[in-house]
Amino acid sequence: MENLGNLKAGSDALFILLGAIMVLAMHAGFAFLELGTVRKKNQVNALVKILADFAVSTLAYFFIGYGIAYGVNFFTGAEELAQKNGYELVKFFFLLTFAAAIPAIVSGGVAERARFNPMLAASFMLVGFVYPFFEGIAWNHRFGVQDWLNTTFGAEFHDFAGSVVVHAVGGWIALAAVLLLGARRGRYNKEGRLSAHPPSSIPFLALGAWILTVGWFGFNVMSAQEISKISGLVAVNSLMAMVGGTLVALWAGRNDPGFVHNGPLAGLVAVCAGSDLMHPMGALVVGGIAGGLFVWMFTLTQNRWKIDDVLGVWPLHGLCGAWGGIAAGIFGLKTFGGLGGVSFMSQLTGTLLGIVIAFGGGYAVYALIKKMVGIRLDAEEEFNGADLSIHKISATPERESGW
Repeated sequence: MENLGNLKAGSDALFILLGAIMVLAMHAGFAFLELGTVRKKNQVNALVKILADFAVSTLAYFFIGYGIAYGVNFFTGAEELAQKNGYELVKFFFLLTFAAAIPAIVSGGVAERARFNPMLAASFMLVGFVYPFFEGIAWNHRFGVQDWLNTTFGAEFHDFAGSVVVHAVGGWIALAAVLLLGARRGRYNKEGRLSAHPPSSIPFLALGAWILTVGWFGFNVMSAQEISKISGLVAVNSLMAMVGGTLVALWAGRNDPGFVHNGPLAGLVAVCAGSDLMHPMGALVVGGIAGGLFVWMFTLTQNRWKIDDVLGVWPLHGLCGAWGGIAAGIFGLKTFGGLGGVSFMSQLTGTLLGIVIAFGGGYAVYALIKKMVGIRLDAEEEFNGADLSIHKISATPERESGW
């Protein structure tokens, strides 16, 4: 029996470690998606931001955030940390890769005009305090919210792999940052018309989308966190939502490569919450609606509302993530072919709560930093490229050429 217990512990540790590695690889996808979308003068900044944000997020989550969400800290002896083959440590690693997606999402929205160091400070505060506050509510029954939902509506808020906890939260935080920053200089002329800033590299954009898509199957499937709970339904639902998002974005976006490659991401964002409950046909519909929602809302925010969200992270993550949280309460019902055990009202309430916490917390963090040190590049830095702020940090007299 002891040997069986050790085998299970080792298998679970390996399972979730592989998931952590797959989601870690997704951060390369975030980097290349941003790299391909921004102008060439800002490409280096995009690459450095994603890596630096991940490092800062690791410290914030290790020392603060993980404890807020789960009541666990690592200020113990190595012997205790090594229990169950170090499962608690690799679980932290896995959930860290989710938490670090928050600044990676924000990065795409504020690209090309945000100051480097203030953004790192904001990342620390978001991953250390704002994100884990809602994560603890949704995934660890903190503050009694889930118990109240269960008593009131007959089911808890269900978010299997983070449509709301990760994506909607990241997207609504990004919206707060984008609104506080304002549009890039020259993006809109005096008449309010849009000045085109086309993607600098469609191949890099496509590469980023493909890396994210492949890694997403680790993001969703490994959210089971134990090998005995793995479900092929999650994998196939993720596939169907990806396909639905792709095809609708292809049609709605009139074959535009930027929309086409964000389509599968929209579908995958939306299916995270209910991927363990839906029928594959339901997942196809959820992903398709998300693909159309992204195209429509990206166009509306950029052209009519003049919200300069460079990669469209609010429509992609914020709105498609919110749709996914609500959709789990529709297509997860047995009436629509799902497994049941969910409540539409719980899903709606939990999703709205996540939005309020994300937007309010994000706005507070960025407004505070804006008032204290500023969050926007000056006119010269923005004109010459956000990479200039990297050069100022790293260049030496012997190497003025920097990168």
